[in-house]
Amino acid sequence: MNLAALHPRQILRALDELDATAPSHSMSKPAAMRRVMLVLACVSVSLLVLHYAKFSTHFLATLAWLGEWRGLGADYYEQTLAQKGWLDLGGYIWWTACHLLTFIVLPWLVIRYGFKQSMLDFGWRWNQVSQHWRGYLLLLSPILVFVVLVSFGEDFVNHYPFYRHAGRSWLDFLLWELLYMSQFIFLEFFFRGFMLNALRPAIGVNAIWVMCVPYMMIHLPKLALEATGAILFGLFLGILALQSRSIWGGVLVHAGVALSMDIAALLRKQDFPGSFFPF
Repeated sequence: MNLAALHPRQILRALDELDATAPSHSMSKPAAMRRVMLVLACVSVSLLVLHYAKFSTHFLATLAWLGEWRGLGADYYEQTLAQKGWLDLGGYIWWTACHLLTFIVLPWLVIRYGFKQSMLDFGWRWNQVSQHWRGYLLLLSPILVFVVLVSFGEDFVNHYPFYRHAGRSWLDFLLWELLYMSQFIFLEFFFRGFMLNALRPAIGVNAIWVMCVPYMMIHLPKLALEATGAILFGLFLGILALQSRSIWGGVLVHAGVALSMDIAALLRKQDFPGSFFPF
């Protein structure tokens, strides 16, 4: 993919080519109807559970229940983690676990027991990512330039990294980035692995447009520009995912953007880790 490939006519041509090749439209109408129903039911349940379960208030409620169950007091684990300085990170572990459940485990159940297929057939292999590196680089480059420009603003510095102790130590930074990067693997599989590959045999390349709708909607709490850009970002990543038959190019793009934003914010705050251990 090059700059010429971003012309609307070329985008439509790429979509037409994908729509004309297997496994697009390989299902009968009854089978396609059932496939769409099952996939979108899973997507709806996954996003619903994630939206309400991911908040740290549920993590704190779980700690309170565990403390009472063990007879230690409702606030025992919360106070212990807070005193040791790990309460915030515990909340993000909960947040990551919710993404794992809803973006990986629930789709896996559908793939394994509904489709009788292997997870490896839904974008987990590297496949042709290397052949489409120019397309992924074309997506990544302008975003990195944008990151550099906005990193001079106070709102950016105050917003990133999400984990406020990321600059306390290298251990904090590495644990946070491990959680953060894992979330992007889960996200890419859910949208560009599960949704695209599950829907394509039923509705062809229209699976990309169906995927773009919930993908844009998970960005609605963010700035209008970012939510709007998610439509085009989802479209291009969807095309590249089907062309490369892999989620890993999208993972690298997301990880590159997120990591650069965190590093830029820490450098601006002069808060980059100096030692490995926090204490």
